[in-house]
Amino acid sequence: MSEPAPSVPRILEGKTGVILGVANKRSLAWGCARSLADAGMKLAFTYANERLKAAVDKLAEECPGSITLPCDVTQSDEVKAAFETIGNEFGGLDAMVHAIAFARREELQGNFFDTSKEGYMLAHEVSAYSLTAVTRAALPLMEGREGSIVTLSYLGADRVVPNYNVMGIAKAALEASVRYLAADVGPRSIRVNAISAGPIRTLSASGVKDFGTMLDRIAEKAPLRRNVTAEEVGDTCLFLVGPHSRGITGTTIFVDAGYHVMGL
Repeated sequence: MSEPAPSVPRILEGKTGVILGVANKRSLAWGCARSLADAGMKLAFTYANERLKAAVDKLAEECPGSITLPCDVTQSDEVKAAFETIGNEFGGLDAMVHAIAFARREELQGNFFDTSKEGYMLAHEVSAYSLTAVTRAALPLMEGREGSIVTLSYLGADRVVPNYNVMGIAKAALEASVRYLAADVGPRSIRVNAISAGPIRTLSASGVKDFGTMLDRIAEKAPLRRNVTAEEVGDTCLFLVGPHSRGITGTTIFVDAGYHVMGL
């Protein structure tokens, strides 16, 4: 018989958090949710539209005490209502995980200079500005609680990744937002950090042309000679939310098997 999996220390017992961006069990947001829930955190999950509601509701059932609620981050009224509901249900908020990104499929192939203005603006609104919008909404719930905000980025924010195109520009804006927000909310005892995760087969990643080739190349070149998992990203999120990272803010941490250190 195999040994049972070691139990996870309940270092987040009595804490509350919200996860924005869970789509299915393969999503990075779900990896983060599992790590936080296993450590004792009570979670709220948001969904962007009714089409996603059933899937998010089903996943939330695996996290005791969790709630689900609508939150289309392009609609300011929905953002406001979502955080008012979280305040009513939880009383306060200790963590927020922003795992939201979107670009039109046609913008994730070919030349970046062919990006449409509409596609450019949409990618930035959903993938970058939304972090600022939800942080502003969360502040009254997080202030004075040693809170932590975590968002998800990718190497395409720093380097040219074929076909990543407008999403790379949006992720660069996201990482800059992390630094500015960290400076703004630090005096309120709130930290803001990003995880730059290596590519993982998720619903959003499937829109990037030749994604499978990207995975193979990284597994071949990364120092650890493999790709990373959503669970590894989730455990880094747990570190950034928990007390062991209490001195870290405004930082992007790479979880990519070391690929970002390689030249060729």
